[in-house]
Amino acid sequence: MKRIITLALFLTAGFANAQAFSGKGDDKFQVGVNFQDMATGIMATYDHGIGENMSIGVYTTYLLGTDNNLGDPKFDDRFDVKARFSANIGNVIGLPEQVDIYPGLNLGLRNFGAHLGGRYFFTSGFGVFTELSTPIARYDSDVFGYEHLNNQFTVSLSASFNL
Repeated sequence: MKRIITLALFLTAGFANAQAFSGKGDDKFQVGVNFQDMATGIMATYDHGIGENMSIGVYTTYLLGTDNNLGDPKFDDRFDVKARFSANIGNVIGLPEQVDIYPGLNLGLRNFGAHLGGRYFFTSGFGVFTELSTPIARYDSDVFGYEHLNNQFTVSLSASFNL
């Protein structure tokens, strides 16, 4: 019984110190999976706080599994990288400090788009993250075949780490 109480107190202390976004100088790294039509892949992001509620960063993805109808895409068809800006509004809308919601914009190799994400931190260094992303303007308005792979609505799920 003492072990259970000690573990509960330890976890409670960890939750009390968990903070999803602390403002300027805050660094986050996420790594996980990317889901989209005709493909799944791996993704990673890095975000750096530049203000109380703003961050900039980079998002990259590599598609591992693609629909058999597409054949075998080359590396540059599977890879994408985006620069991003996010407005971290968790504290603005009154969420607990271990939760952050962030809408934002991104500029990538294939399009200009928007994202909406959320993080929940269990401890001061580890949490989970999900993000929805969609293109607003594609560089090529008539995408087909491989071009469609990194030019569509995506869902990402991953682990998040404070650096």
